[in-house]
Amino acid sequence: MTDQPDRLFAKPLNPVPDFAFNQDVARVFNDMIRRSVPGYLLLVEQIGLLAARFAKPNSLLYDLGCSLGAVTFELRKIKASGARVIAVDNSAAMLERCRANLAFTAKDHPLLPVELVQADILQLKWQPASVVVINFTLQFIPPDQRLSLLQRIRQNLMPGGVLILSEKLRFTDESTEQLLTELHLDFKRKGGYSELEIAQKRDALENVMQPDSLQTHQQRLLQAGFSQVHPWFQCLNFGSILSVA
Repeated sequence: MTDQPDRLFAKPLNPVPDFAFNQDVARVFNDMIRRSVPGYLLLVEQIGLLAARFAKPNSLLYDLGCSLGAVTFELRKIKASGARVIAVDNSAAMLERCRANLAFTAKDHPLLPVELVQADILQLKWQPASVVVINFTLQFIPPDQRLSLLQRIRQNLMPGGVLILSEKLRFTDESTEQLLTELHLDFKRKGGYSELEIAQKRDALENVMQPDSLQTHQQRLLQAGFSQVHPWFQCLNFGSILSVA
């Protein structure tokens, strides 16, 4: 499957539909996320290094909201005898391309086996795991269900297991929020997005994506039962947290 450039919001839309991970988005997702999330490629690479430190032999490694499989592929490269990767997404369109991407990249590398699962992560049947990754997915979960999801993850992590959570962040300090929002817009403009594209995508996401502050994430993770919560990555208003069971 050939990825296409992201031009989904290049023409005026009236009304602008809510954002959905459908076939149209799946076709352009690689281009979209690289031009929308500053530091994305470095973040994915570093997630692989972090996960490798905590992955245990004969355990499961979860990628929740796996999209096209970028994090899944990093997890597959980990050297942990008998370990398996379970990649979960609720979008059939995204999983179809994920499957094709993994098949293409698996040719020349000895990789961990992976199981692709189409499911709502809120309804997932869990198995004990040493690593769970949620990369820019919790922000699409209803806020009142986020804590219970994190509690289930914590309950199913092996001793010393970790959750790696990456999210767009909002900031309680108004001047910080304004500055980083403006810098993120500059990043998008530099990537070739027009003002129309930026505005229409913002409208599309307004009702479906609700970011939290770093402090809210930290408090929720501690409430869910994690013993250590470490912010370890930030690029503009995007960040990642390492939480240890």
